[in-house]
Amino acid sequence: MIKFFFACFFFICFFLNSFASIKNNIISNLKDIKNISFDFEQTINDKSEKGACTIQYPKKIFCEYDNVKQKILVSNGKSLVIQNKTNDQFYIYPLDKTPLIYILDKNSIIKKIEENNIDIFEDNFYIISFEEKNNSINIFFDKNSFNLLGWQTEDIYQNLAVTYIFNLKKNKKIDEEKFIIPTTN
Repeated sequence: MIKFFFACFFFICFFLNSFASIKNNIISNLKDIKNISFDFEQTINDKSEKGACTIQYPKKIFCEYDNVKQKILVSNGKSLVIQNKTNDQFYIYPLDKTPLIYILDKNSIIKKIEENNIDIFEDNFYIISFEEKNNSINIFFDKNSFNLLGWQTEDIYQNLAVTYIFNLKKNKKIDEEKFIIPTTN
C-alpha cells in the first residue's frame, strides 16, 4: 500500500512539474517576442476569411484580408479600425471593448498563463482558457515550439471567432506606419 501511495505521489508531482515547465517555456518564449508576422485563417460564425497580420506588442495589429472588399484591420493600441477599402466604409471601436485587447497584450497573456491551467488538446497543442468581461477566450500554443498558434473568442452575443495562424515570423523589422489608424477622406 505504501508503494502504491509513493507511486501515485511521484506521478502527481511529475505531472504538475511537467505542466509548470510547459508554462515556463511558453512564458519565456513570449517574453522574447517584440512582434510577430503571420498568415491567418479566421472563421466567424461559419464565415471564413484569410489574410496576413503583423502584431507589435503591446496592443498593435495590422491585418490585410485576402477578399474582394480589401478589408484591413488596424489597432494603434487604443482604437481598432476595420476598413473596407473598396467603398471606404469604416468601423471604429475602442480596443479595450473588444476581446482582442487580451490577445494583443503579451503581458496580459503571461498573467493569464500564470493564473490558469494549461491543457493539451488532442495531443496537438496547448490551450489556455479564461473568461474576461463576458468574453470566453482560448489561446493556442504549439506543442513543440511554444509559439502562438491562434485564438478563439466568444463575445457576449455568442459570436464565435476562431483564428488560426501559420507561417509565423518573430521579431522582424516592421514599418511603424502600419499601425496608424486610417482616416476617412
